[in-house]
Amino acid sequence: FFSFMAEVKVLMIGEKPLISSTISGILSHGKHSTRSGKSSHCKVHEFQGQFMNKKASFRVTSVIGHVFSLDFPPDYQNREKVDPLTLFQAPTLKKESKPEARIAAHLKKEAKGCDYLVLWLDCDREGENICFEVIDCTKKFLKNHGGNQIYRAHFSSLAPVDIKKAMDNLGFPNENESLSVDARQEIDLKVGVAFSRFQTKFFQGKYGNLDSHLISYGPCQTPTLGFCVDRHDEIQTFSPENFWYVAPRLIIGSFQIEPEWTRKRVFDHSIGQLFEQIVATTPEAKVVSCVVKDGSSQRPKPLNTVELLKIASKQLGMGPHTTMVCAERLYTQGYISYPRTETTKYPPNFNLKQVLREHANSPYWGVHARELFDANVSVPSGGHDAGDHPPITPMRVAQESELDGNNWRLYEYITRHFLGTVSGNCKYKKTKLTFDIAGETFTCSGKRIISAGFYNVMPWLRMNETELPDMTGISSCRVAETSLKIGQTAPPGYLTESELIGLMEQNGIGTDASISTHINNICERNYVHVEGASRTLVPTPVGIALVHGYHRIDPDLVLPVIRSSIETYVNSVAQGKATVEQVVSHSLEVFQQKFQYFVANINKMQELFEADFSPIEETVGKFRTKCGKCSRYMKFLNFKPSRLFCPQCDEVYPLPQGANIKLYKEIKCPLDQFELVLVCFGKKNSYPVCPYCYNNPPFENIPSGMACNDCLHPSCKYSMVNNLLITCPDCEKGNVVFDLNSKPKWRFNCNKCQFVAFIAEGAHNITMLDTKCECDATLVKVEFNKNDSPLADGETEYTGCVLCDEILNSQLHTGLSKRVHPMFRRGKGRRRGGKRRGRGKR
Repeated sequence: FFSFMAEVKVLMIGEKPLISSTISGILSHGKHSTRSGKSSHCKVHEFQGQFMNKKASFRVTSVIGHVFSLDFPPDYQNREKVDPLTLFQAPTLKKESKPEARIAAHLKKEAKGCDYLVLWLDCDREGENICFEVIDCTKKFLKNHGGNQIYRAHFSSLAPVDIKKAMDNLGFPNENESLSVDARQEIDLKVGVAFSRFQTKFFQGKYGNLDSHLISYGPCQTPTLGFCVDRHDEIQTFSPENFWYVAPRLIIGSFQIEPEWTRKRVFDHSIGQLFEQIVATTPEAKVVSCVVKDGSSQRPKPLNTVELLKIASKQLGMGPHTTMVCAERLYTQGYISYPRTETTKYPPNFNLKQVLREHANSPYWGVHARELFDANVSVPSGGHDAGDHPPITPMRVAQESELDGNNWRLYEYITRHFLGTVSGNCKYKKTKLTFDIAGETFTCSGKRIISAGFYNVMPWLRMNETELPDMTGISSCRVAETSLKIGQTAPPGYLTESELIGLMEQNGIGTDASISTHINNICERNYVHVEGASRTLVPTPVGIALVHGYHRIDPDLVLPVIRSSIETYVNSVAQGKATVEQVVSHSLEVFQQKFQYFVANINKMQELFEADFSPIEETVGKFRTKCGKCSRYMKFLNFKPSRLFCPQCDEVYPLPQGANIKLYKEIKCPLDQFELVLVCFGKKNSYPVCPYCYNNPPFENIPSGMACNDCLHPSCKYSMVNNLLITCPDCEKGNVVFDLNSKPKWRFNCNKCQFVAFIAEGAHNITMLDTKCECDATLVKVEFNKNDSPLADGETEYTGCVLCDEILNSQLHTGLSKRVHPMFRRGKGRRRGGKRRGRGKR
């Protein structure tokens, strides 16, 4: 009996910290406590309640997106040594997406001793995949008492009514949908990395003015780029042609009308002149007909993700990536429903009255909301039900002061669009006049709005009204003049983001969750540029060369057909009609054959690159620093990517990107005799780099990109081991290293993050010693200037710990914030050092 009545422990996991906080507040009626967990990113909320008719203790926390990401094992990470072809059959492994956040350890700790797990992840395939990542971390730590212990909450908004409804109707996670994400991830990883590594390695170092830092390929990214280049090619090959049209001007009472010729235009000037002469000889136009009809403009359909992305780009000037970031923020704050959906049909149980009542007091659209509420409007019946989430709707009223810039603009649009979907259609009268002038027919049309309908709340869509004269009793009118006008055919414009999104949807490229990512990728990779207020996508030379090269070698690599078929296969996994192994094996086999053919014919693409880019040996560059192999000067090429080129050895050495590269005192690396260069990021972060070590780290388990402040060599005075102060207190991954070049504003920099701490500005010299303080920080010797010395009796030299010693600590401050960083508070060292003083000595 007592066992039956025992309190159960329930662990609930949201996708983001704000979601777990919101769920806790709703289910506990605001009566929950909050504590820290293993991860500093995710708080734990606790409260008492009922679960499955049992007294329960709830523990609610979250993840921060995917817990794990798919990658290759370490043996396949070396781009120089691993043949990209082997990646198609290479093993993969799951590793923590953000190891510094310690999410996996956090989940394991919170799951210990719990009886049940309730998953509150986003209700789409990615969310389902995260569900099973959470299950992998927690299942073995739950109490094993048989029966169902893991449940799934299905919800579309963070409104209290939806959260409570989800809690009362728990289901189970869908493994097939999760597996479909696994299948897509493996295909995209292996195909994308194999092609990208080969392309990058092949073209890197060949051309001086080519940004070859990463020449990437993606099964979705590349067809997306293909649409942009296809439109570019259409524009480039377009041949403009002159045309002529007859344009009479008619006088009807006080109105002047310029009707449109029903022939539209002719492409022969002499024929145009002939028609002009015929019409010009007739002083009157006969009124053939005056037709008045009722017309209507249909109200917008309920809003789904793709339509939101298109409208935000076209109407608001917001890129797809920015739009989704804002939409996600509005959702997690409870202002809108879930923003990733394909559905454009409101569910039958949609509580329209409640939403209208909520918005009736809005100072922006409250009048319209009240009118709809009073009119007792019903939920529209049209639209498409994709079986995922309801359309995007506002969930609570916001003031402009609550939301900043783009967030408010997007929220306002979503709300007005929603009100438009339940408003009436716009009704208007359409008048069409038809005239006959010497046997040639001309027409003109006008519209007059009778009932504005949804235009009242979406005024930017309002049609232009054109007033025409009353033709009652009028059978003819005077032709004031006739002219022959010239025009020219024009090519289509470059694709806008809105048009591109439409093409991607039509061709099955990406999903509502990934379309914005693919467009953002081709922009960030410098394959297209976004231009103008209309956000047109103009391909760059490298984007054009890539697409043309794919068409030359294997058009399937850039056409949407193959990717669309993969999406179909992945959907079959989600529906339980195929296994992951079947879909992945078949897809990789197809792409592996295409990869081999691509490699064998890469010269066809190279011919295009040679036509557009300059060979590296012909590229103008400044001689900066000496090569360690031939002792000759190397060229510094300040193009993206920044790099050094040795003409004698025909070798290229990429350098840190986005930095200012300077000469560095002709000092040579003791390992390879290359002269060091100084890499400067702004005024607060600089460090020396050996060009060879940066690209070929001499120590095991150190990835490429090793600077001197990462180096373990004991004999080089610029190496990390000779300048290390302590582990970085901010990122906890890097090391705080003394910057030898920072005089007179002496400073320590983290070699992994942007942490910086300044010390003893104006000191004559600072030296790192070989001894350690009890707090594990390296001791420092400071030689103060005589006029600025903080020491008594005119002393200028002082040795101590900058963390523990009171004199040196008073000389230390950080540039990260106005307050002193907790690791550098006066008189206190690292926690393990407690309050012990450092051993300062003069």
